[in-house]
Amino acid sequence: MKIIDTDISEVKIVEPQVFGDNRGWFYESYSFEKLKELGIDTVFVQDNRSFSAAKGTLRGIHFQRSPKAQTKLISCTKGEILDVAVDLRKGSPTYLKSVSVILSEENKRMLYIPKGFGHGFVTLTENVEVFYKVDDFYSKENDRSIHFDDPQIAVNWGIENPVLSQKDVRAPYLADSDVNFIYGEKI
Repeated sequence: MKIIDTDISEVKIVEPQVFGDNRGWFYESYSFEKLKELGIDTVFVQDNRSFSAAKGTLRGIHFQRSPKAQTKLISCTKGEILDVAVDLRKGSPTYLKSVSVILSEENKRMLYIPKGFGHGFVTLTENVEVFYKVDDFYSKENDRSIHFDDPQIAVNWGIENPVLSQKDVRAPYLADSDVNFIYGEKI
């Protein structure tokens, strides 16, 4: 495994070492020990999977408020997505900036997104499966969204009319949200 830095220092691309031969391929998709050696010391407690049938499906921008904020390790196991992390930590030098990374079954990359960030993705192919680990359990009371096209955040999703859930259609803009992340405070 290797870590690739992004434009936001806390958000990392994790690239596994893939071993292939005439039968196919093998790679270690997660190793607490190896990630810890590379500077990612997160204990994950829950795995989640999602399936999106249509190309252009957009999920996000999602997060859980403190005290149930989640660190995520995202991978795309079928198809291809544009995965996005948005810094929601007030006072951060990268506040409201985003990182966009292509994750796919082909490149086998993962995106490490720490607490204090919003997360979303748009499907670039049909029949997409996304798998991700989180370091805290789902909390309905702390589950939040910000509208995907919030002009303060200005993510370039590369799509005009995404397929959205009712949750994402109704998501508030940042100015109306109750995001409670503060840069430098323990989340």
